[in-house]
Amino acid sequence: MNEDLEKHIPLTESTYYILLSLTESIHGYGIMQKVNEMSEGTVKLGPGTLYGALGKLKKEGFIEEIADETDSKRKNYVVTDLGKELMEIQHHRLKILYENSAKIFEG
Repeated sequence: MNEDLEKHIPLTESTYYILLSLTESIHGYGIMQKVNEMSEGTVKLGPGTLYGALGKLKKEGFIEEIADETDSKRKNYVVTDLGKELMEIQHHRLKILYENSAKIFEG
């Protein structure tokens, strides 16, 4: 595991969903909608939480801001290769967690 990335693990549920939502370019309000949809309503992001997380993710190089071709005032975001690597590490952790809990709950 990349030791620089390891210090960011585990990701919060909100942060992981934000990264997952940014596999395609999307603006802030769109992220809130997509996270709500993907999480089946279990994760609801408020603007403060979202923009605080976006700022941290951008600073760490996990996402980047890109221009919105249809609206110059709107900021769009997309996950970087480093962010994808971070998501893969988190995915692996969650897979192990799921497999271990499945052994208990499913026999």
